Amino acid sequence: MSTVVYSLAFVLGVLGNGLVIWVAGFSMNKTVSTIWFLNLAVADFLFTAFLPFSVTYTALGLHWPFGKFMCKLTGAVTALNMFSSVYILTVISMDRCMSVLWPIWAQNYRNVRKAFRVSLGVWALALIVSTPYFIYRDTGPSFLREEVIICFNNFVFSDDFITPEVNQLRLFRYRAITVSRFLLSFAIPFTIIVSCYATIIHRLRKNPNLAGQSRRTFKIIAAVIVVFFLCWAPFQIFALLELTSSTHSSVVLQNVVTVGLPIATSLAFINSCLNPLLYLFMGQDFKDKVRKSIVQSLQHAFQEDAQVDSKTVETTQGNEMNSV
Repeated sequence: MSTVVYSLAFVLGVLGNGLVIWVAGFSMNKTVSTIWFLNLAVADFLFTAFLPFSVTYTALGLHWPFGKFMCKLTGAVTALNMFSSVYILTVISMDRCMSVLWPIWAQNYRNVRKAFRVSLGVWALALIVSTPYFIYRDTGPSFLREEVIICFNNFVFSDDFITPEVNQLRLFRYRAITVSRFLLSFAIPFTIIVSCYATIIHRLRKNPNLAGQSRRTFKIIAAVIVVFFLCWAPFQIFALLELTSSTHSSVVLQNVVTVGLPIATSLAFINSCLNPLLYLFMGQDFKDKVRKSIVQSLQHAFQEDAQVDSKTVETTQGNEMNSV
């Protein structure tokens, strides 16, 4: 199931997010909102572009043939996508909140250049918190079959599973990574997001005229955030359950984690290909730009073919006249 889901996410994610990058980056006028959506698409495109490695890994029965560096890189890219996406959504929520609470300030100081700077800051922060997922990833023989190489988190850079001190350090770092990931990529960002939208809703109830023409954009952003939460919440929950099962010898809990974690991971990966569908079905401007861009590209291609055909005919006729 994971192989099928990863393959589907790869195809839809690369095509869909590539289309968003093309339209938002080259076909639409640059606005603060398009900058946010463009950064989301870049994060998802980067992640889905690396999915063939995960597809191969699962298809080969969890055998990693790509070497240690690619094991580290794919783990870091997955973490980078998770952190950058949720941080961009947090920035979007704060941006919408400030636009509603202080519309005059937003009109004077909210511009594309500052949006680019904030986006760079978000990527830098996401890259920093993703570094441990590059450092601790490692490759080694499987416990069940030595000829099978697995890609896993080696928190002590050792294959010693006997020494108590080593195992204690391994468990401590495992707990630290899991809890910090839950706080930094889920609990804290979504607390900020929910607070921002609660403030927005409270303000709009008092003054509905503040919504204005941005109502559609508001709905798109809200849909993106809800979908992100629904896709990543099960993964975060099962990651905490896996941490609990590692310290408590409960057979039932271990079975639940064994079955549920791959499903939750697949659901989280699917999130990277859903945003383009939301833009396409909910965003009229994006839909119009996509339709217009595709039509123009086809017309341009057909015009080139017609020009090539006419030149070929002229050349053929000229050769025939020369031969006569």
